[in-house]
Amino acid sequence: MKFPQVLALVFWLPLLALHAESPAGFTRIEDVIYGRKSGVALTMDVIQPVKGSNGHGVVFMVSGGWYSSHDAVNPGAYAPFLDHGYTVFAVVHGSQPKFTITEITPDIHRAIRFIRFNAKKWGVDPDHLGISGGSAGGHLSLTMGTQGGPGKADAKDPIDRESSAVQAVGCFYPPTDFLNYGMEGEDAVGVGILKDFKAAFGARSESAESRQQLGKEISPIYFINAKLPPTLIVHGDADKLVPIQQSQSFVERATQAGAEAKLIVKTGGVHGWAHQEVEAAQLADWFDAHLLEKK
Repeated sequence: MKFPQVLALVFWLPLLALHAESPAGFTRIEDVIYGRKSGVALTMDVIQPVKGSNGHGVVFMVSGGWYSSHDAVNPGAYAPFLDHGYTVFAVVHGSQPKFTITEITPDIHRAIRFIRFNAKKWGVDPDHLGISGGSAGGHLSLTMGTQGGPGKADAKDPIDRESSAVQAVGCFYPPTDFLNYGMEGEDAVGVGILKDFKAAFGARSESAESRQQLGKEISPIYFINAKLPPTLIVHGDADKLVPIQQSQSFVERATQAGAEAKLIVKTGGVHGWAHQEVEAAQLADWFDAHLLEKK
């Protein structure tokens, strides 16, 4: 196993612990191509409950340490969403070390536009999509929550004319501010606590000056405004890799901006914990409250 993959396991293991067995009663369409980059297909799996579909979708970020692999698509981890009737779109993106965070983000915009364009094919309401993920996947979820938006009206590809906005966010322990990581002024743009994930930040992490600029570009907290979709974050107060301060500061700033945001604190929770499906069900409840009632 390559070094970046070993590091990514730090992010993957908490999510893989969810539901050791896959839920019963679902269908899975694998390797749906939503785009291409650098000669490689970008894919997602579409996972749907056989019974009780609610006609809405949750986009799940298959991402750990900004490393993404189809092997990490785990229907068991999505059981709470499937149990609530959601169609889950498990999105695999271009991975570090080949691609940096700024190169990965466009993949997610594209994936959501693709889902919205094809929503009727899967019986999903294109106007009410939720997004979820953990750690790096949580970061990408908040990135879309703060920065998803209209496509280009004159785009040659009709998919790129669609919006990449989501209507609700529910995620686990996300990095939100790489320039104030755990405490004010703590730089984690490929250095410090996150030095082992330097490849995800790229060459711009080499100097303090470029890190300041990059840090603002990739930190969701700097894009908060009153239009942020309803956002729920679950975070453990003993997390050493992604300090709970990251979620606390995000929710505080979002609330100050007039958006609806909530933090659930897992007492004693590190970077993932056993029986995380309990909190995943709370995310599903959040989506119920903010997606279903608007149908």
